[in-house]
Amino acid sequence: MKINSVKLNNFRNISSMELHATDGVNVIYGENAQGKTNILEAIWLFTGCKSFRGSKDNEFIKFNEDIAKINLDFSDNVRNKKSEIIIGNKKKNVSLNGVSLRSSSELIGSFYAVIFSPSHLSLIKDGPSGRRRFLDTALCQLKPSYAEHLAGYRRALLQRNALLKDLHLSPQLYDILDSWDDQLSRYSAAVISERLKYIEILSQYSKQIYAGISENKEYFSVTYSRNDITDINISVSDLYNLELERIKNARKEDVLYKTTTIGPHRDDIDILINNVSARSFGSQGQQRSCALALKLGESEIIKKITGETPVALLDDVMSELDEKRQDYVLNHINDRQVFLTCCDPSQVLRLCGGKSFLINGGEIV
Repeated sequence: MKINSVKLNNFRNISSMELHATDGVNVIYGENAQGKTNILEAIWLFTGCKSFRGSKDNEFIKFNEDIAKINLDFSDNVRNKKSEIIIGNKKKNVSLNGVSLRSSSELIGSFYAVIFSPSHLSLIKDGPSGRRRFLDTALCQLKPSYAEHLAGYRRALLQRNALLKDLHLSPQLYDILDSWDDQLSRYSAAVISERLKYIEILSQYSKQIYAGISENKEYFSVTYSRNDITDINISVSDLYNLELERIKNARKEDVLYKTTTIGPHRDDIDILINNVSARSFGSQGQQRSCALALKLGESEIIKKITGETPVALLDDVMSELDEKRQDYVLNHINDRQVFLTCCDPSQVLRLCGGKSFLINGGEIV
């Protein structure tokens, strides 16, 4: 997957800009609030996903303008493609190769990219909800069946929690609880099975990437934090039995707290450096390196499944990395196209190839 050019009109603070990219590393640098991240955000929208900054469509339109327009000229393994997104205050028009699409989501599968932004440090620094969301988002995009199992699990969880809140009104409801325990365990087994497979592959790729970032001085690993699952190849039927036993054992506590206390909605993943927690003991640079390794590992899985190498969009990735780690990012991610933003112009001087763009006031200087 390769971007040839991206064109922005009235997108955030950018009135008009056309950027012609190189196949390797494209460094977009300049002071804060000049429009660097806006370029990555515009590119990301062509994946068919929502803004990684959580922005609404009307926030993309430059002040005092009616519409914003972005165009992407890119190539996959087969052909050259062109896509356009026009964003108005009430309507959005999306097209691919001149054919109108019903929504941005229909772009999914046409253009692949992975995004690293400072918000992804929450994968390491914050609680388990962000790590579960990372897993679920990646798997939903790659496996529609996973999205169905996850949706089923959430519906069953909602119903079971509602039942737990009403148990005190009627003891007969305990009989209904058994059926929800069974249904929840079936969905839970399907969700956990896919998570285990994904983490096993993610760990292999991320481990290799982190070794490159740290010059083989640190050992990185990712595991699903369930001590009762020792075999990652455990069958779905065995997982079902395990989950059903767990949920029945937790019933007393669930009734007491009126909520389901165990299951995939409470699980976590362990991210370790040299076999200790990156969250508790990792430095700022190590934590950023971990998040980067996970995102690039995600990219490798997309490549393995789709045959397309995603474009890497790295926003403010250089902060808190020492020079050797910065050198890896600039000069050793050489098997894909990279768009990277940074503020320090001295970092650009260490770029051995590729192309650099100075952004000032929403313009390429």
